[in-house]
Amino acid sequence: MIKSLGYFLEILRGSVITSRHFFINMWFHTLKLFGIKTKTKGAVTIQYPEQKKEIASRHRSLHRLMKRENGQPRCVACMLCATVCPSECIYIETAEDSDDEIQKYPSSFIIDISRCCFCGFCVEACPEDAIRMDTMKIELASYERECMKYDKEKLLIINLIDE
Repeated sequence: MIKSLGYFLEILRGSVITSRHFFINMWFHTLKLFGIKTKTKGAVTIQYPEQKKEIASRHRSLHRLMKRENGQPRCVACMLCATVCPSECIYIETAEDSDDEIQKYPSSFIIDISRCCFCGFCVEACPEDAIRMDTMKIELASYERECMKYDKEKLLIINLIDE
């Protein structure tokens, strides 16, 4: 009997909390409807995808490769990004470059986004600032795994949304 009374009191307490939040939020939304501004907003609902929430500037999103002036990737195939990656989702094949300053370039550069944990270690490890995660693209869903593999050409054409 005592257990069922305690159970009933907890259900009643939860209902009171839920009702309080509902009526407070309804009150603030009604005030907003009539054009009355308050310090508190109440609950905020974003009508995604028509409205999109602003993403923080330091948010780690989809990768991109930076280009040199001649359009080639800035990457010198040092393999540091692939080495430091905890998910092992970066695959690089190197080739010799005719330029003596560069020496190597990635003939193949693939990031498997389905395996990536978006830690940003690859960005921090890159000595040439060749890879960045500042595209602000967070809609990365796909029906096929092959679409989640970004090769060098795909990573070079990804631009910032602001540009």
